[in-house]
Amino acid sequence: MLASITPLGERSRNSRWGITVTAFVVASTVSGAVVGSVFGSIGVPLRAAIHGSVRLWILAAVVGLCVLFETQVVGMRLPAFRRQVNEQWLNRYRGWVYGAGFGAQLGAGVFTIVSTSAVYAALCAALLAGSPGWGALIGVSFGLVRGLSIFPARRVRAPSALVLLDARLRRWEAPARRLTVATLTAAGFVALAGAVR
Repeated sequence: MLASITPLGERSRNSRWGITVTAFVVASTVSGAVVGSVFGSIGVPLRAAIHGSVRLWILAAVVGLCVLFETQVVGMRLPAFRRQVNEQWLNRYRGWVYGAGFGAQLGAGVFTIVSTSAVYAALCAALLAGSPGWGALIGVSFGLVRGLSIFPARRVRAPSALVLLDARLRRWEAPARRLTVATLTAAGFVALAGAVR
């Protein structure tokens, strides 16, 4: 999908990259907010029934499990849908429509292939927040970061640049995985610190 929404690709479809990307980022952010708010709403009874420190212990345990998945210690695959966004939309709809559609699916986190356990950590955090507002805030952060993932494609204006983008993304795969592990580990320690406080 990232390789499809580039200035080169948009020009070939008579669409404007800026409009498509704006729709993509906005939809990803809004979708994250909606999903986060739904999970926060579902968690309201948990907030009433489970003490805050216990919820933080649970979050720390889930994040720890996510770290095990990311480091492949567990040796299992993440549970996920095995589907991608529908690339036929690229030739069927205007740029802002497929930009918004792709962004909404990506921002929700679970409607396409889940490539990182951080998706589940974010959903768990929204659930355990036990508040639609806090859940939405967690979802906005998640959706915005996912939406901004489109920006490495901004310089692809020729086929050769697309090949370079692919090579660059492959080089960044391992560092990105390490950053995810570091971020999850930090989040786990923050949850633990809050739980023992």
